[in-house]
Amino acid sequence: MKILVTGGCGFIGSNLVRHLLDTPEHQVLNVDKLTYAGNPHSLADLANDDRYTFAQTDICDTVAIARLFADFQPDWVMHLAAESHVDRSIDGPGEFIQTNVVGTFSMLQAARAHFDALTGDARARFRFLHVSTDEVYGSLGSEGLFSETTPYDPHSPYSASKASSDHLARAWADTYKLPVLVTNCSNNYGPFQFPEKLIPVVILKALRGEPIPVYGKGENIRDWLYVGDHAEALHTVIATGRTGETYNIGGNNERQNIDLVRLLCSLLDELRPRTDGKAYADQITFVTDRPGHDLRYAIDASKIKAELGWTPRQDHTSGFRKTVQWYLDNEAWTANILSGDYQLERLGHA
Repeated sequence: MKILVTGGCGFIGSNLVRHLLDTPEHQVLNVDKLTYAGNPHSLADLANDDRYTFAQTDICDTVAIARLFADFQPDWVMHLAAESHVDRSIDGPGEFIQTNVVGTFSMLQAARAHFDALTGDARARFRFLHVSTDEVYGSLGSEGLFSETTPYDPHSPYSASKASSDHLARAWADTYKLPVLVTNCSNNYGPFQFPEKLIPVVILKALRGEPIPVYGKGENIRDWLYVGDHAEALHTVIATGRTGETYNIGGNNERQNIDLVRLLCSLLDELRPRTDGKAYADQITFVTDRPGHDLRYAIDASKIKAELGWTPRQDHTSGFRKTVQWYLDNEAWTANILSGDYQLERLGHA
């Protein structure tokens, strides 16, 4: 298959590109604007793979995107390009509307024109996968799970922009018969995550000997999905899912934020003890909560398991151990990022 991936230099995208190329017959065109979170060094190991091509292109540039479709002639489109950090959306919502809403519109229009020109087997195998988040559903109480039929109730500029893009994708499927699939996933973690999200912030702050910030009392609950499991799920959905359908992807791994932070600290205590013999958990500091912070997200992933046979491979601890070890083994990768403007400072004060 010839697969066009948007946002392939980002966290989930780079892991997905690498996963797709584990299948010898796949070719991948990675389309990425290279914003602050796009890091081509994450795919440096693919530089000599003739099945991999990179195009530095803004998905909002309709002329350039149409040219890429014409030249590459993709069988599948996997659309991941998005502004994704809630705190940044609070500080600057405009970029989220432009990339997540206008950019998705641009991709859907280009895919529609491409699809309408296809015939025969090429038309039959074409698919467009729109990758989204569970944050579009809003916040859960102490019980219940998000399913594919949960009403949308976004609470941040980020989640509102992703909800908008989800609706666009489904509208193009219904109105123009574009073979669209949509996925909504829980919180991802793992290798190559830009160090503004909770897990890399905890690891890097701990190693620097700095206070480890926890919003509020750390009572917010998230379902954690290892990024390698997510990549496998996305591949499964586009290859075998039913077009027009939505699939929720979760890690079956709910944790309070404070419990997760303490787990990461204990793993660091084991894998790289502090030189003074103290516990990394001593660095935990509670800070003012994020505006509009949803209490709990949790995914019901029974549909993708029942229909497509996918379940996460990582258990409640194994993925976190692999992630901590990766950051310990790849300090040059994070040092390169932290040599620029971003220095692990808090964003999204509103």
